[in-house]
Amino acid sequence: MQRNTLTTEEVAEYIGVHKDMIYTMVRQKQIPHFRVRRRILFNHETIDAWIQEQIKESVQTKEAVAER
Repeated sequence: MQRNTLTTEEVAEYIGVHKDMIYTMVRQKQIPHFRVRRRILFNHETIDAWIQEQIKESVQTKEAVAER
């Protein structure tokens, strides 16, 4: 059974960035997360949806640039 929450380190590995980048994104409220006391946690399904949204925005930006 898959755990539904991920740690900062797990999210960093999952999306392929350094954990310091995740901490920066959390501080800047660029990635969905929640806190349990001092721990920063991520919902796996929410991260998957966020990734899909990032892809969608990237494609839309590329299409807009191509139309110019």
